[in-house]
Amino acid sequence: MYSIEHQKYLKNIKKRKFLIRFTQFAIVFLLIIIWQLAADFGLINTFISSSPKAILNTVISLYNDGSLFHHIGITLYEVLVSFVVGTIIGILIATILWRFKFLAKVLDPYLTVLNSLPKVSLGPIIIIIAGAGTGSIILMALFISVIITIINVHQAFTNTDSNKIRLMQSFKATKSQIFFKLILPSNLSNIISAFKVNIGLVFIGVIMGEFLVSKAGVGYLIMYGSQIFNLNLVMTGIILLAIMASLMYYLILFIEKRLLK
Repeated sequence: MYSIEHQKYLKNIKKRKFLIRFTQFAIVFLLIIIWQLAADFGLINTFISSSPKAILNTVISLYNDGSLFHHIGITLYEVLVSFVVGTIIGILIATILWRFKFLAKVLDPYLTVLNSLPKVSLGPIIIIIAGAGTGSIILMALFISVIITIINVHQAFTNTDSNKIRLMQSFKATKSQIFFKLILPSNLSNIISAFKVNIGLVFIGVIMGEFLVSKAGVGYLIMYGSQIFNLNLVMTGIILLAIMASLMYYLILFIEKRLLK
């Protein structure tokens, strides 16, 4: 049984979380209202910026012709596959680099160069390797996300408290024991932070890939809308991406709470 003071403390925490969520949604709602009012009173050019009503009508139109969830499903599939595969590969390689210091020193400049290389320039090569389909889109997303995941996670692993590592070594702990008992648990928050960065990079990679080769997906809707000067379709695609990215963000927050518990 908690004390009265502790109950008040927990109540204040819940109240603060509610206020944060309420403010977040209120800001979005307010921006939508301002956007629509600016369109209604002619303060903005709706041909360029569209409007919430026009976007809603476009969503309804896509739903009625049966293509809305088809495009969303394809992009979501590509994002999820790229995120899961990229995160696993990034953490595995970061672990190998932590285990073998010599290899990490050798590969450090290569990782930096690859990370700074514009990934769009690799588009034609990726298409030739993986074909003009889903495979090349996922590969593009992996090229963008894996390198930064390796760099961030490996940096977190190497910055683990050296005194704790020496303490475990003094008790004859093996490398595996140090990694699974100290390195990995103490860097869970850093790995979650890498997740949050990775999801944004994966979305960038997937949309870039869909711009290049896709015949379906939200990125395809944006590209097709720009080609036929249908800016309502372009803005609809952007809003759909924002909603999908928000859902993925809250999914990562849910995973974070579970892992940290």
